[in-house]
Amino acid sequence: MMRNRRTDSASRVIHSSIQTIYQAFLNPEALISWLPPQGMTGTIGKFDPVEGGFFNITLTYEEATSIHGKSSENTDAIQGKFLELVPNKRIVQAILFASDDPAFSGEMIQSWVLEPVSNGTKVTVVCENVPEGVTKEDHDVGLNSTLENLATFTE
Repeated sequence: MMRNRRTDSASRVIHSSIQTIYQAFLNPEALISWLPPQGMTGTIGKFDPVEGGFFNITLTYEEATSIHGKSSENTDAIQGKFLELVPNKRIVQAILFASDDPAFSGEMIQSWVLEPVSNGTKVTVVCENVPEGVTKEDHDVGLNSTLENLATFTE
């Protein structure tokens, strides 16, 4: 039975150039410094930023929390594929959570859209087919935290 999956999104104007922001997605050291939401750290295994290229990221909760990781007690392991890379415009990724819990199964499509605005770049992240185990509230907090980190990293 196919469940209805929701779409979550967040956006923020970042006072930096589109080129700087786009490059922050392609450099693994840069990416892992801003991608983990507040309270988490990350490591990158495989990282091949080309269309059709794969990546593996593990996010770890820094301290005990009421939120349990999707892959283990305190981690979220992510396998991803770059579906589309349009320089300085859009990054589309397919994301799979490594989890035995069916609430986190299925492929989530994450699109990052970069638009020039007068005072920088509007960055919008859209997550389609969000697994039901990811609550809207937690996802909104995480997405906004990541956008704040991206702003801090690039501004």
